[in-house]
Amino acid sequence: MKNNITPRLQNWFTKLALSIAAAFVSVVSFAQDTKKVDVNINSNSGGSFFASPWVWIIGVAVFILLLVALMRGGARRDV
Repeated sequence: MKNNITPRLQNWFTKLALSIAAAFVSVVSFAQDTKKVDVNINSNSGGSFFASPWVWIIGVAVFILLLVALMRGGARRDV
């Protein structure tokens, strides 16, 4: 006859492992909870460089040049 202790032990171990994992996730998620978040969007000290329009213009120009170079560089020329 087959012994039924192994499936019971396996079931118990699975429940234990899931309980420990759930407790760990709970502890980690509570550790992320802080009340000291300061979001100031009206600050003009320093500012972000990508908020300037000239950065976007230069970025688009470089992207177009790279795109043109890649498109022309792969074409074969019959001589």
